[in-house]
Amino acid sequence: MLESCVNQAAGLQALALTANPRLVAVASHGLQQGELPLLYSLCATWSDLGFSVAVLDGQAHESSSNPGLMQWLDAPHNYPREGHEQGAWTIIPAADGLERLAGQPNPYDTLGTLMAHDAVVLIYANAALLTRLLKGSGLSPLLLVAPLSASALTAYQAVKQLWVNAHLRPTVANIALTSPYKPPVAGDTPIQHLQNCAMSFLGCQINPIAIRATTLDNRSQDDIHRLALQLLECAVSLQRRQCALEP
Repeated sequence: MLESCVNQAAGLQALALTANPRLVAVASHGLQQGELPLLYSLCATWSDLGFSVAVLDGQAHESSSNPGLMQWLDAPHNYPREGHEQGAWTIIPAADGLERLAGQPNPYDTLGTLMAHDAVVLIYANAALLTRLLKGSGLSPLLLVAPLSASALTAYQAVKQLWVNAHLRPTVANIALTSPYKPPVAGDTPIQHLQNCAMSFLGCQINPIAIRATTLDNRSQDDIHRLALQLLECAVSLQRRQCALEP
């Protein structure tokens, strides 16, 4: 299993410096339990594979003292090129800039031009914003379900917005609290609630990806590694037009 993942990663890594930037998205919902740790783990995994990663944080607003996507949309030549070497990753405030892009007919050309030096562009935002921004893209935003009862409700609300309003089927990751010595017991879990509601009320079938939270860190990391590769495979390619940014 791991050998095949390594071989696949090697193939993706070989394309990192020549392919267009790859766009992925993470849908935030509820209390955001576990979202940021998973996001950081994904970025670290891509970085270890040699990809430069830019995270557009739709939860953080730009300002003059903390510039981000909005400022660089106004002045694209100021978008910093240092730190974009192979394997680097950075988080960019982007709440206002993403709102602006959501009102444009084709925001992907703008992102591809601005972020031509990045290998992976990850948008982290709530489902309402992703619905307007990604409609018609065919992207499958990642949605995390934590082992908390409230997570099923907020996750369902996010799935409903993405599925009904934008025809986007999310990639659902389920944090599975399992022991390495004891198999999980079937029961009335948050992920089962989400699956049942999505199928009953939306006609949307959800096949979650399990991220094991165990005392054996390498098992959890294996799951995240496979998830990171799957997200890259399903990512949307952004048009790279570096010449448009040349002074």
